Amino acid sequence: MAISSTVRDQLIAAAHEAAKHAHAPYSNFYVGAALLTADGKIFSGCNVENASYGLTICAERNAIFAAVAASSVVPQGKIVLQAIAVVNAQNVPCSPCGACRQVIAEFGKDITVYYQGTDGIKQSTITELLPDSFSL
Repeated sequence: MAISSTVRDQLIAAAHEAAKHAHAPYSNFYVGAALLTADGKIFSGCNVENASYGLTICAERNAIFAAVAASSVVPQGKIVLQAIAVVNAQNVPCSPCGACRQVIAEFGKDITVYYQGTDGIKQSTITELLPDSFSL
């Protein structure tokens, strides 16, 4: 599905706002994400670090999990994503990590992903970023 430039800009702005809430005392790398569900709702999330690094959560998964938790879709949690935007406070290249790519792919193969590239925001699909995702 095509995402309008207006909606894209709203997602990017919401992701930048979410990055302001990141808890990143170890890396000082503040990431925000905002996603659009098929029913037109926008959810955002930020990275939350922990001294036990394995317990850290990325902004993308934080936003997706918030959308699932707030969903009234039946069966519960079967949300469908249309797009997700990922940015960071440092404005350096930052595409979703492998774990986030897999979680994004769980909620739709046609998702548009906007992320910070070298020369501004880049656009890709999750299938381009993770061509052989795992599925059951």
